[in-house]
Amino acid sequence: MMENHKIALEQLITTVKARNGKPVNMRVVVATIESMGIRDIDIVTDYGFESITAIADYIFTKLSTPEYYQLKNKNQQIADKKSYDRISINSYITGRAGLFVKDYSTGIFHLFPVVIQIAAIIFFGFSLWTFVGFNDLQSTAVVFGVILGLVGTGGLVQVVGKQVSFYWYNQDYPMTYYAIKQLLRIGVRSLFVVFLIIAVINSFIRLYPFLFIAIVFVYALLIGFLLLAIAPLYTIKQRWMISVSILAGTLLSLSLFFYSNLHVYIIHWIGIMVSALIALLYLYLFFKKLIRSEKGFANKTPKFTLAIYRNINYFFYGTLIYIFVFMDRLVAWSSHTGRELPYVVYYESDYEIGMDLAIIIFFLLAGVLEYNISAFSRFLDFHQRTTSFLNAPLFNKKMSRHYFNQLGIFFASGIASAVLLYLLITQSWGYEAAFADQLSDLSLWVCAVGGVGYFFLTLGMLNVLYLYTLNRNKRPVLVITVVTAVNLVVGAVLSRLISYEYAVVGMLVGSLLFAILTTIITRRFFNKLDYYYYAAY
Repeated sequence: MMENHKIALEQLITTVKARNGKPVNMRVVVATIESMGIRDIDIVTDYGFESITAIADYIFTKLSTPEYYQLKNKNQQIADKKSYDRISINSYITGRAGLFVKDYSTGIFHLFPVVIQIAAIIFFGFSLWTFVGFNDLQSTAVVFGVILGLVGTGGLVQVVGKQVSFYWYNQDYPMTYYAIKQLLRIGVRSLFVVFLIIAVINSFIRLYPFLFIAIVFVYALLIGFLLLAIAPLYTIKQRWMISVSILAGTLLSLSLFFYSNLHVYIIHWIGIMVSALIALLYLYLFFKKLIRSEKGFANKTPKFTLAIYRNINYFFYGTLIYIFVFMDRLVAWSSHTGRELPYVVYYESDYEIGMDLAIIIFFLLAGVLEYNISAFSRFLDFHQRTTSFLNAPLFNKKMSRHYFNQLGIFFASGIASAVLLYLLITQSWGYEAAFADQLSDLSLWVCAVGGVGYFFLTLGMLNVLYLYTLNRNKRPVLVITVVTAVNLVVGAVLSRLISYEYAVVGMLVGSLLFAILTTIITRRFFNKLDYYYYAAY
């Protein structure tokens, strides 16, 4: 074998060892080599073997010798370096309160950018993309832009979480940054394509004035751009920078609002763009320093079709969950029952206020989601260490018990959140003090129904997070597709037969069904958790 072939082979073996430890069979080695973008033709020229199968057989045979009996992959080595206290479940339970406070606080802290926007609206009537002085037509354009931006990039944000984290946790920093840039380009181009389609349709049907469509698109483009710019910061554990970028953009917008004569639209666009550029600049500097100082692993760019196959389910789920969230608004605002519409879909403030208040339930439960998934990972690690591999049913039983315990915490937190929301909308120190106005009966009703809907929606999202932890990503896409259709049909029928605000009932029914179906799937998932845990790794 030529000297170059020997060097390349040793490097490949080192990579296989780092990723897999001691491979369980030859197919694992084949999959690892293919995941690196290596083809059969590369094997011949770079390694001197006739095929991937041939070199995989050689590597597997080599790593199966007694010399490599205790071989562990990089993640296992890192875990072994950390101190692991073998404590009883009862002792672990005594520490749950502290862990809950820590994880819940972390989850809530990640919502600090939202808190910034809420505070800006309460104190100044103006935030990074909202303004209380907008009339209904202007509000319609801005809300449409925000919805289009979130829906248009929501799927790619999910892909960022999957694809970027894959490279990040494999310490392939050049590919991590490459993936971030590629997904950002794809997202911006996708929004331009959507705008062209909408513009062409509107030119024939004339649903809205062209200026209205243009304003919608600019908001959509900038909101989508911002979302794609800050999403990688969450994945690479630099989440504090999200708050910094949003705060900087908000402060700049407020300064321009009070001390310049610029139009509100322009101020919004400048603020959003600045927030996005700050995030992108930080990503550039962060990866420039990291790539220079850390070698890590280096993978070849994966085939485009392979990347699509790996991420397509995450893309559809991310897109559909945003469609689901905004479906009831579009259904309500397009109903003529109970109101007059100057356009086919037209903003209604009382309904929007009700739903904006209802979503507080989701925000308050975000910390519980963080705690649930963190606790799941900890218990998964604990029980797989303390339970014999011959007693898989006991392992599944323990983890199922953990799941139901976490559901109890979730429901208790949901009740506490509902009480807080009730106080906010009924007490004089709540909504009335913040906005110097009383809520209409319609807003109160929408808030109550929507709040219950958001509770069940969050429960369904929690179940999906459990499934995603071990790469079970197909069923959630099917379920969210079904419940989005239910949301549309039920909301459309009731909003046309009774009154427009009954569109929120469609959201409630869809969310309830989402929670029920995902709970059934997750329960079955825990019953076979030993298999899914093994299959995921």
